[in-house]
Amino acid sequence: MKILLCRPRGFCAGVERAIDTVERALAKFGRPVYVRHEIVHNKVVVDDLVAKGAIFVDDLAAVPAGSHVIFSAHGVAPEVFAQADHLALHAVDATCPLVTKVHVEARQFAAKGYTILLIGHADHVEVEGVVGEAPDRIRVVANPAAAEVVDVDDPGRVAVLTQTTLSVDEAMLVMNVLRRRFPQLATPRKEDICYATTNRQMAVKNLRGKVDVWLVIGDRMSSNSNRLRELGAGSGVPAHMVLGPDEIDAGWFVGKSAVGVTSGASTPEGSVRAVVERLRELGATSVEEIDGIHETVEFSLPAEVR
Repeated sequence: MKILLCRPRGFCAGVERAIDTVERALAKFGRPVYVRHEIVHNKVVVDDLVAKGAIFVDDLAAVPAGSHVIFSAHGVAPEVFAQADHLALHAVDATCPLVTKVHVEARQFAAKGYTILLIGHADHVEVEGVVGEAPDRIRVVANPAAAEVVDVDDPGRVAVLTQTTLSVDEAMLVMNVLRRRFPQLATPRKEDICYATTNRQMAVKNLRGKVDVWLVIGDRMSSNSNRLRELGAGSGVPAHMVLGPDEIDAGWFVGKSAVGVTSGASTPEGSVRAVVERLRELGATSVEEIDGIHETVEFSLPAEVR
């Protein structure tokens, strides 16, 4: 059995920025530093930051007054900033700049009186944050069926935005319905699905027909990791998602000659190396790294921790 290892994979620029923000805050302000929600959706990353002195909370009321609190890469609604200010907390915003872009677009469209159709999953923390920018004007549209029936105030003033971590193909199916229903649909100047999501999905597509089982390394809470697993399964071969080597079932690879391996945008490379080593123990004889799009994107850190 051979391993075909996708590139790009793993950390994107937004994830690196968020993790660096927590580590820099710990170095600058000392332990503990509080983080609202998981900084990124990966238990390995979160556990590592906990060991370094980060405390993760879901409710800002649990944070002592005067403390530093970091907002996760997924973004938060304006009311969360207001709550932090009310509680006398020092907020550090680690929102991915590409998510911030969607927040800005939501505010701009809302100010112009548009009904905003947000393609995404209503229960995802990123979507919750964007909806908070204009809750009376935003409708979340999860799939083509929902796009067929979504109601708007004025069909001539409708705009569309997208969660950054969606399946490119599925988002396009929803977009096609919305364009048909609302010919004057306003869109952002640049698409919202982030470059890292697109590149990782393209790397999986490029291996269609070349692997007979997929292994996606990622947290089950990670939207982009789930989309990678679905994309692998959509090619007609088994696709499994694991957080690390301990979750691998040797039976998945019986009779298989090539396993495709990729990882979500919040998965550390150490998890990938550990999984590859486990596959070697199970009989993998070679590892071929498949070249893909070279990513050079970098984001500057929040001013508070530079």
